[in-house]
Amino acid sequence: MGGPDGAAGSESPEGNGETPRSSGDAPRSSGDTPRSSGDAPRSSGETPRSSGDAPRSSGDAPRSSGDAPRSSGDPPRSSGDAPRSSGDPPKSSGDPPALPRDSELPVKVMLLGDSGVGKTCFLLQFKDGAFLSGTFIATVGIDFRNKVVAVDGVKVKLQIWDTAGQERFRSVTHAYYRDAQALLLLYDITSKMSFDNIRAWLTEIHEYAQKDVVIMLLGNKADVSSERAVRTEEGASLAREYGVPFMETSAKTGMNVELAFLAIAKELKQRAGQPLDEPHFQIHQYIEAQKKKSSCCAFS
Repeated sequence: MGGPDGAAGSESPEGNGETPRSSGDAPRSSGDTPRSSGDAPRSSGETPRSSGDAPRSSGDAPRSSGDAPRSSGDPPRSSGDAPRSSGDPPKSSGDPPALPRDSELPVKVMLLGDSGVGKTCFLLQFKDGAFLSGTFIATVGIDFRNKVVAVDGVKVKLQIWDTAGQERFRSVTHAYYRDAQALLLLYDITSKMSFDNIRAWLTEIHEYAQKDVVIMLLGNKADVSSERAVRTEEGASLAREYGVPFMETSAKTGMNVELAFLAIAKELKQRAGQPLDEPHFQIHQYIEAQKKKSSCCAFS
């Protein structure tokens, strides 16, 4: 019986011997921890790389901020153009408010007078250089034509309004007075009534037109001298009374037709802006000088 007990006693050390092995595994297990903990530095080592990208990212900012100066550098170039643009006015500072090159000065001109005095034929003679002979239908309401004339190197665009002379259209005509810059008032030298009505026309003009409107009195149909009912002196006297220029015209022959419109264009061009070195234009003197020149040419 003592043997078995001894055998049993010898197994106990072997059983105790396995415990160290089991405890020895702990170091192996604990040894893995350093490996596991060793991975942490590797993992933590990637952070510097990640943090190292930040400087690159932050390094891009200077490039981006460096673009701003380029962008901010553009305004000086743009602002540099302004002086060139602002430098243009001094070149034309010696001139009046001159029109741009190749532009036109638009002016509105109206033809007034009794029906049948020849306003439409007068306009067509100036516009087309033609005369409509025979029976002509009276203008109904308002008609309109354009013609550009050159005055001292300036293009003046005459916007000419032909009005009806009948009493029933007077209210329509009045509406066009307000923005007219020149009025050509015609009578027929063969019709005393058309001449007598000139005062009534002038009254309407002073009532509805601008105060500084240019007015010219024209005795039309001067080519029919054999049927004259109004003497030239009568027309001139009435014109002096109202302080307006006067001449006799003929829509049929073209006598003084172009002169009338050219004198108006010169006056309105002068009002629009006259160079300082140009003498003041006198429409009365200009018309008289041109009529004398025309008379001299006729007798030469």
